[in-house]
Amino acid sequence: MEVKVIQQDILDLSGDAMVMPLFEDAAVIETVFNDVDKALQGAISQLKQKGEIKGKHGELTVIFTPGKVSYTKVVITGLGKKSEINLEKIRVALAGTAKAMRQKSTQTINFACPVGLDGISPEDLGQAIVEGVCLGTYNFRRHLTKAPENSEIKEFNLVIEPDKSVLGIEKGVQAGKIISEAVILARDLANEPANHMNPSELAKAAAEVAGKFGIPIQIFEKEEIQKLKMGGLLGVSQGSIQLPRFIIMNYKGREADTIDIALLGKGITFDSGGISLKPSDGMGEMKGDMAGGADVIAAMGAIAQLKPKLNVLAMVPATENMPGGSALKPGDIITIMNGKTVEIISTDAEGRLILADAICYAQQMGAKRIVDVATLTGSCHVALGDVCSGTFGNDQEFINQIIEAGQETGECLWQLPMNEEYRNLNRSDVADIKNTGGRYGGAIAAAWFLREFVENVPWIHLDIAGTSTLDKERGYLMKGNTGVPVRTLIRLVLKLAKNVS
Repeated sequence: MEVKVIQQDILDLSGDAMVMPLFEDAAVIETVFNDVDKALQGAISQLKQKGEIKGKHGELTVIFTPGKVSYTKVVITGLGKKSEINLEKIRVALAGTAKAMRQKSTQTINFACPVGLDGISPEDLGQAIVEGVCLGTYNFRRHLTKAPENSEIKEFNLVIEPDKSVLGIEKGVQAGKIISEAVILARDLANEPANHMNPSELAKAAAEVAGKFGIPIQIFEKEEIQKLKMGGLLGVSQGSIQLPRFIIMNYKGREADTIDIALLGKGITFDSGGISLKPSDGMGEMKGDMAGGADVIAAMGAIAQLKPKLNVLAMVPATENMPGGSALKPGDIITIMNGKTVEIISTDAEGRLILADAICYAQQMGAKRIVDVATLTGSCHVALGDVCSGTFGNDQEFINQIIEAGQETGECLWQLPMNEEYRNLNRSDVADIKNTGGRYGGAIAAAWFLREFVENVPWIHLDIAGTSTLDKERGYLMKGNTGVPVRTLIRLVLKLAKNVS
């Protein structure tokens, strides 16, 4: 889809559809609304008076316009109450509009862009509109041979009145394109079946992103992983014929050698549970257990294009978790990169093992902050459903920053407790720590496991087990992988860059 900003009277343009936003209590752009209503011989105002158009959030009204204007149809999209408008409501409303237009094979859309909304900058407005439209019309068709029933939207234009400035809108639209493409990449990677997305393929995907956007990359294979003594990654990979990879992407946004932040993503390209085998029902969804890794790789591509003055290191330990003859067994003891020993209680608690190695490596590289992203625990899914990602950490100021970034992007983060008492759940009699603390408080025990490998560094753990996939679409989040929290990671990096000297 091509997204452009056009500064012109919308009635002087033509296309398949003109989209006009409307509040419940007012016209968003009064002059444009009046001009279009007049061209339609009062059709919109008449429908409003009859209560057929209310402007409620998400409401869509299609008016066909034979010969009256140079469009096949005029679409009124409701934004709800003016006093309650925010960026997330704009994203969701535009996603719904774009989806409805695609279902009608609408190929060219001109949108009367409402510049000047109270509390919303033109830049944020442009970005939110693009995110809603692009992410709301996403579909994963890579393995479908049948042609789609409806054609895709080819052109979506944000039309600005001639007397308004377009600079902020254009900047926001450009950022929205970059960020939406990153989310779409993350969705594509995590939606791929495991026979098309194994550790080596995930490494190739990272290399493609790095090559396209000029990011230095290293991909460690098994021999190098062995030299680093990454016992967690090596242990989890034992049961699979697919060899592990450790992916490192290094964006340098400023001259200092400091690694301002490390982004770590769990890269389990298929999780059978290992010897602690998962139930067969729903196991196919475990192709998406590398969503955290996909999110981090995709975010790095966007970061390289947006060019924040910050140094960002991304790492993805990648492997399958399979029950082969050489697989880890419950009762085994392995040694993580920093020398700490781990008793294996369940081989299905594998993500924390590979992330422990990544955390150790990030600290060895001198990272000043760490964020890890993982589909880590079913417990978090049970606790928070598919709306909020579980958020844990050891530095409240840092946690507040990422929660704020999530609020700005519409990706809800919910902080869970890290009371010292939960730490005892992971105590082992035969090793330094065990890899699961039992049924209760499972998401917190998993976070405490990771924290055992964190030294004196601000650290955040995002458990996206519930938010990484949906079984039915919601707003601009489609069925399947959601790409959450790619936009939050990008936003966090951009915010941190403003305060780094």
